[in-house]
Amino acid sequence: MTKKTLSEAKVQAMIASDPDAPEATDAQLVQAKSFTEAFPALAEKMRKSAGGRPKAANPKVAVSLRLDPEVVAHFKAEGPGWQTRINEALRHAAGLS
Repeated sequence: MTKKTLSEAKVQAMIASDPDAPEATDAQLVQAKSFTEAFPALAEKMRKSAGGRPKAANPKVAVSLRLDPEVVAHFKAEGPGWQTRINEALRHAAGLS
């Protein structure tokens, strides 16, 4: 299969001849509105249903922390949730729980 390259002039002629996608005029562009402005209810619904986790009231802070390998191995040996268990141990050591 050979790939045919179209000249820029040919591409522009094909665009101009497409009745379903006419070029916007300057007057139309001046009157154009953003999607949110034109369809506020739909935009709000789409924003709310974008998915993902709900925002936490008290989000945790990402840090880089160097721990002894034995400490990490101990918490990981107990299975999934090891980072949460380390957080709980640190809260206890700091007198926060």
